[in-house]
Amino acid sequence: MTQDQKEPVHSERRSLSRRTVLTTMGAVPVLTVAASVLRATEAAAATANINPSSPRQTIRGFGGMAHAAWIGDLTAAQRTTAFGGGDGQLGFSVLRIPVGENQADWSRDLATAKRAVELGATVIASPWNPPASMIETFTRGSQTNAKRLRYSSYGAYAQHLNDFTTYMRNNGVNLYGISVQNEPDYATDWTWWTSAEIVRFLRENAGSIGTRVIAPESFQYVKSMSDPILNDATALANVDIIGAHLYGTSYANFPYPLFKQKGAGKELWMTEVYYPNSSDSGDLWPQALDVGEHIHHAMVDAEFQAYIWWTIRRSYGPMREDGQISKRGAMMAQFARFVRPGYVRVDATANPATNVYVSAYRGGDTVVIVAVNKNTSSVSQQFTLAGTTASGSVASWLTDASRNVAPQSAQTMANGSVTVTLPARSVTTFVTSVSGTPPTSPSPSITLSPTPSQSPTGGSGPRVAYTMNTWSSGFTASISITNTGSATINGWTLRFTLPSGQAITSGWNATFAPSSGQVSATNVSYNGTLAPGATVDIGFQATHTGNTAEPAAFTLNGIPCIVV
Repeated sequence: MTQDQKEPVHSERRSLSRRTVLTTMGAVPVLTVAASVLRATEAAAATANINPSSPRQTIRGFGGMAHAAWIGDLTAAQRTTAFGGGDGQLGFSVLRIPVGENQADWSRDLATAKRAVELGATVIASPWNPPASMIETFTRGSQTNAKRLRYSSYGAYAQHLNDFTTYMRNNGVNLYGISVQNEPDYATDWTWWTSAEIVRFLRENAGSIGTRVIAPESFQYVKSMSDPILNDATALANVDIIGAHLYGTSYANFPYPLFKQKGAGKELWMTEVYYPNSSDSGDLWPQALDVGEHIHHAMVDAEFQAYIWWTIRRSYGPMREDGQISKRGAMMAQFARFVRPGYVRVDATANPATNVYVSAYRGGDTVVIVAVNKNTSSVSQQFTLAGTTASGSVASWLTDASRNVAPQSAQTMANGSVTVTLPARSVTTFVTSVSGTPPTSPSPSITLSPTPSQSPTGGSGPRVAYTMNTWSSGFTASISITNTGSATINGWTLRFTLPSGQAITSGWNATFAPSSGQVSATNVSYNGTLAPGATVDIGFQATHTGNTAEPAAFTLNGIPCIVV
């Protein structure tokens, strides 16, 4: 199949064939039965201990795939719903798009990519096929018309990927990374690659690609596709992100010890999945809770840094065809809206009770806890933050059978501890503040910026995106600052005026002073340099007395900013 064919055929084949393949392989079936979850005991859960000073992986974001050729483009309103962070929105911070085999098709997903960038998201791209002139056919088992990239075209293919990267950059989208091949081990309808061919391409050609390189994107996180990359020092030096898909992958196969052993300085992304299937509605409840548990295991067991859904708008996806978020989408939003790029997952008691799953994240002084309760009864859950006796307010948002990411009444944390009720069959996200030094992640970069080899972009002033998540007495604000000029910025201060009644209580990735009125946000030690086209993400938590307006204007080092 080529990218020009329409997605309904692709989706039906993907849904049927995957289940057939997985049954043959003896893997865990894609379809799971949420209703089989057992009722928990009535006893309170064990304390969930959160250690904000024990960092794990840096989170790059949560997001989805857009594929205009197969599914149709998102509308302008749907783009805002996907990448906005307010009520009724998904809060996605990553977009994946296809690399068309023909340059004439490269503009298809450009409008969605540009809007995603304006709203603070990062963009990656994956090819299904090289240009037809670079392909040869061969016999693979019973498939007599299998396709592969001719070895003599490896260099031209690397240039093809570079040309797509340049095209996107010249049109306002700096790709964070580009893949060698989508699902090279499940390619009956696109282009096959063996692990040896991927290693050879990485060794000999990938070093010339001017953005981060992603490989291998195995359809089932088959480690025999990625192990050879990790075991070859030259190939590993030319790849930046180990990408994987999770179709039918059992939770037991989520951990990757070899990556932990040899992947220092590399990133680990889950770049495509739908779960538990593509046959049921995204609003089917309580089955949608399976998505919440799946994300939990992807973050905690697999330690992925990104989680990307196939595709954003679909009957089984996070956004319904009418542009409203589904129950599966609400599961994703419970993470995506609050665990922002640059946050670091920290140690937490992952399973304090039967069918209760807890993960925690830190961004500066902000701690985010996501709790999934798949039980048919409520659970009393205590959270304790290690190393602090802080007291203060805890905001929360809830998705259950009748509510989608609905703000709840604030709770009170005393001496670093708070006890809450997790409603039956629900996901709750808690946001609080703790004083102390932010943890240093094993993956040191906490901003999503273009690679140094990329060319500067033009612009009439720095660009700022300001996104608020509000509740009854407070809010969080995420701010993305982009250098649209042609010169590197060394040291920056963003100035803005908070509306009356708003006061900052904590912040991350910048120093904020004073707490109200005209505020200056100054870079910290690790993010003071902004190359042309680079973006830095900062933010803060604040209180309000009823006024939830946004600042009217921003300046960066005295230069007026373009607000998007």
